[in-house]
Amino acid sequence: MKKDLEKVLITKEQIEKRVQEIADEIEKDFPGEEIIFVGILRGSCYFMCDLTRCFSHNVFLEFMSVSSYIGTTSSGEVKITKDISRPLEGKVVVIVEDIIDTGYTLSYLKRILSERKPKALKICTLLNKPSRRKADIDGDYIGFEVPDEFVVGYGLDYNQKYRNLPEIGVLKSEIYEN
Repeated sequence: MKKDLEKVLITKEQIEKRVQEIADEIEKDFPGEEIIFVGILRGSCYFMCDLTRCFSHNVFLEFMSVSSYIGTTSSGEVKITKDISRPLEGKVVVIVEDIIDTGYTLSYLKRILSERKPKALKICTLLNKPSRRKADIDGDYIGFEVPDEFVVGYGLDYNQKYRNLPEIGVLKSEIYEN
């Protein structure tokens, strides 16, 4: 797998350090609060698990599955294929995403989840790619800003491969252009 990377952008150690810092920021913003983390499958699973293990009090995990991509291109149309089961009214909710790219998915999810009347609704993303943003949305907690390159690892994939790499790397173009 690593031979398919053009370069490593973010090391395992950098990720571990930043995940702890983000957890500390969230705990500072919501001290002692029970937080519902809503992970967007599948990309966020590594990040969300590591993030929630940093908390010293109870947290709740929920997962949604949504899609707005066909291959490597965002269609702009978001479809929920798995919804959460827990009510959000009056709760602190943090949407956990692997990457904010065009922003279509998170813009849609933020609107949908806001309608469920949470006490607070925040967005936490491991990666931010503002150069590709098309929707007016940004993260409240951001791990790293990345350039407009095809990144994989630590949950991010290409055709369901490379998710289990412990670092974030740029995939060689010949892998996804064929």
